[in-house]
Amino acid sequence: MATRESSDKRAELLERVVDHVLDHGVGQLTLRGLATAVGSNNRMLLYYFGSREELVVTALHGAERRFPGIVGVVDHLAGPDLPLDQRLLAVWRTVSDPVNQPFNRLFFEVFGLASFDRERYASLLGDIGSEWVGQVAAAYRAEGVEEARAESLAHETVALWRGLQATLLSAGASAAVDRAAVDAIAALVARVRAAAVPA
Repeated sequence: MATRESSDKRAELLERVVDHVLDHGVGQLTLRGLATAVGSNNRMLLYYFGSREELVVTALHGAERRFPGIVGVVDHLAGPDLPLDQRLLAVWRTVSDPVNQPFNRLFFEVFGLASFDRERYASLLGDIGSEWVGQVAAAYRAEGVEEARAESLAHETVALWRGLQATLLSAGASAAVDRAAVDAIAALVARVRAAAVPA
């Protein structure tokens, strides 16, 4: 019973933490300030979440769950019932949807922190580097591209999406960014098809 109660308290506290970081970011975050903001104390935050870094990563994942379009976004690629270009565009339309921008802001802020403190955020950086690449590469292999080339093109695709996401965050909603995404995805699809090995 105590374990269930502890789990419930942690989940409730995490929701308040996520509320706070979505509204205020994590750049100036201190455990003391956060504890005050969420009606807790340093000791309880450390008990439930470990270090400040672990709390930040947990909050990022908690925030992700609030944006259903972002969770499993690259699952759009699995269905072969649509042409590849439409599946890639579906991913872009999801990540660029204004409704998902609060999560994208937090993601890039945490990513920036992690790049300065790689050891403490090693697991997060590993996830970011691989979480979409494998599924994109699988979609390209299904198009007939050999493994090494599919992975290379997948890294390029994910880098394209990340760069365009960052551009949207700095420039705001922009038809020019969307046109660039459409053109870049068309060029990528042409290269995927050119790399495909005939069956």
